[in-house]
Amino acid sequence: MAAVAFALEPRPNLVPVKDHPLLILVGLTGVGKSTLVEALGFSRLPDRRELVDLYVLPRYGVNPPIPREERFRLTRRFREEFPGGVAEVLARGFVEPRFPLLFDGLRGEAEVAYALEHLPKALFVVLHAREATRLKRLLSRQDAFDRVELRPEEKAELRALAEGVLSPGELEEALALAPWEEVLAKLKIVAEEKRNYNPLGPLRLLEDHPRALILDTERLSLEEEVEAVRGFLRRLGL
Repeated sequence: MAAVAFALEPRPNLVPVKDHPLLILVGLTGVGKSTLVEALGFSRLPDRRELVDLYVLPRYGVNPPIPREERFRLTRRFREEFPGGVAEVLARGFVEPRFPLLFDGLRGEAEVAYALEHLPKALFVVLHAREATRLKRLLSRQDAFDRVELRPEEKAELRALAEGVLSPGELEEALALAPWEEVLAKLKIVAEEKRNYNPLGPLRLLEDHPRALILDTERLSLEEEVEAVRGFLRRLGL
């Protein structure tokens, strides 16, 4: 998979992202975006995490790595100033002209709405899965990026945090997979993402949209997801 140059200022051999075809993945942590990116093997832009590290956190005098809840706080502050969030960073950029060119990824209704309006050549692949499934995937992936700050007294908060995110049975399943401290750390991410980026928003915007493909990553195998994306591009003559 070839990485593609991205800049926020014009450079030789770079074209405006807004004028270039782009395949954008949409979805929250744990839906399977990174796995699909690797399987597709397309040229790709710096991903969401990289754009936040390069162009959002320095705005507030912060350098990574930082706990996820602090990233949520700062990206929420960024969205208060720039409602299109990461989509605004992406739309202002310049990129090497290649296709298929992949960006991983956008989150939430506001970012997707901004991209729909300001990136007229962009296509969207929405990946979705239940919160319980995303939590199980986070518990299994052991990514240092997922760390959060925990306090010893937080065990009592676990069930309250799960309310509205997991059913009691789903919480018990998660607790059978890992120590409560680990479940709490990952559940914080799932719950905070749901608060910040309602996963139903992008589905409302993009369901039946001619520029979008919806993938249920619980129902589809990775091979089926890849074929669905390639078929989507073929149907559009790309």
